[in-house]
Amino acid sequence: MSGYPHLPPGSGYGSAPPGQPYGSPPQGQHQHQTAQPYGAPSAPYGAPAAPYGAPYAPDKPYNPDKPHKNQGGGGGYPAPAPGYGSPFAALVPSVFPPGTDPNVIACFQLADQDGSGFIDDKEMQRALSSYNQSFSLRTVHLLMYLFTQTNTRKIGPKEFAALFYSLQSWRGVFERFDRDRSGFIDANELRDALLSLGFAVSPVVLELLVSKFDKTGGKKRAIEYDNFIECCLTVKGLTEKFKEKDKAYNGMGTFSYEEFMLTVLPFLIA
Repeated sequence: MSGYPHLPPGSGYGSAPPGQPYGSPPQGQHQHQTAQPYGAPSAPYGAPAAPYGAPYAPDKPYNPDKPHKNQGGGGGYPAPAPGYGSPFAALVPSVFPPGTDPNVIACFQLADQDGSGFIDDKEMQRALSSYNQSFSLRTVHLLMYLFTQTNTRKIGPKEFAALFYSLQSWRGVFERFDRDRSGFIDANELRDALLSLGFAVSPVVLELLVSKFDKTGGKKRAIEYDNFIECCLTVKGLTEKFKEKDKAYNGMGTFSYEEFMLTVLPFLIA
């Protein structure tokens, strides 16, 4: 994945059709629908074929010397899904897009001390810090995951450039909604900032986001820049993953158990 472009108000990855932020009910759709309990006979998902978390059972006896056709190299488990740190995917360095700012190139090359064409998480943390953007390793891990779609904790030139430009855009959003220049944005400012990026979150979700990303121990009920980036990455990433399953664009999607786990876990364990 090559990364994300700038995110002007109301557009970009995860944004809804003009005038309608993603997450708001489609026009003409009643907001208070009564959903059937999960697993009910008439539920659209259908009854699960096996209990959640049930061990993978190949249709032939396990033979470590002759892997099953569905096994990922032995062990009785299916092959990892592409894009989730699969050890079978060879890492090939990308290249900077034409017209990349020379300062961005120099920043990457300075961090890539072994000339491998990749920088790891700690090298990227130091590279970003050289531009007065101090981020925790957790935020760095989320950035690397969303811009590479792998958990290898390495990033190449093309992805680094896209990441760097997006951070500049998000810095502008943060400063625009930090109206009192306190270095923090409160719940109302966060709601407006997310709306400007095309995400309409409910008051309940907004409260959870502030509680999660407020690192002041609840004293300010507000979040600073590093945690604002982590918050945006979480909302953006989960929204984009959900939209892949929301074929009708009606706020509903169907996930298998494994798909759900692979969607959510990277954001929990970054």
